[in-house]
Amino acid sequence: MTIEFKTDTVQLHVNGRVATVELNRPESLNSLNVEMLKGLAAVLKEISQSSDVDIVVLKGKGRAFSSGGDIKTMLLEAKEEDFPIVMDCISEVVATLYTMPKLTISAVTGAAAGLGLSIALATDYIVADKSSKLAMNFISIGLIPDGGGHYFLEKRLGEDRAKHLIWEGKPLSAEEAYQLGLIHDVTEGLDEALEAKLQKLLNSPLQAMIETKTIFAEKNSPQLLRVLELEKEGQHKMRQTKDHQEGIQAFLEKRRPVFIGK
Repeated sequence: MTIEFKTDTVQLHVNGRVATVELNRPESLNSLNVEMLKGLAAVLKEISQSSDVDIVVLKGKGRAFSSGGDIKTMLLEAKEEDFPIVMDCISEVVATLYTMPKLTISAVTGAAAGLGLSIALATDYIVADKSSKLAMNFISIGLIPDGGGHYFLEKRLGEDRAKHLIWEGKPLSAEEAYQLGLIHDVTEGLDEALEAKLQKLLNSPLQAMIETKTIFAEKNSPQLLRVLELEKEGQHKMRQTKDHQEGIQAFLEKRRPVFIGK
């Protein structure tokens, strides 16, 4: 079975038991605006309910997986009353990825930063090109991780290392991320490595693997959902700070921010 579905920001291609979801804003390094988040949530929900698909691959079109939230549209142009809607949409994307009864793979090339990294961390496997960069860099604009970033980083790194990675916000090479335990594979040929991973999984007892995922998801989902709610509350508070406004202004002016801790 081969199915194709396209919107302006998200593309879906289903080939047999594998669904590939591609973020499609290459001109902005697949930064996540409201339209893309809504499209991604809808596509993932549809795939989650399909009995024909066992594996979902998430990737970005062009030079990057995703550079994170679209700062101009999400933080400057969006109305304040739209903020809860955006955060709820982010939560839906992440919770769907984490709980869907499929094996999920993020194929990372270029940048996976901010919300883009949080979404990648919600998948079961992260396969990254050797030249890619990963960063939980919300701190650079005076914000905190969202998309379950706190939950997933703590699960992989422990609380202490997670805190310091969030506070530093520095980009990691794929190799550094692998050594930390953030990602599962580093490769020089992403397409070939992804195909090899898919063939191995397709020849594995997938239903047993999915059942294990389901057990962990049912056990841990309440905690993830609580973290997503805390991130929503915390992000709202951070958006009111002078440091956040300075971070945004510095980003737009392409200069280093001058934070004052307020």
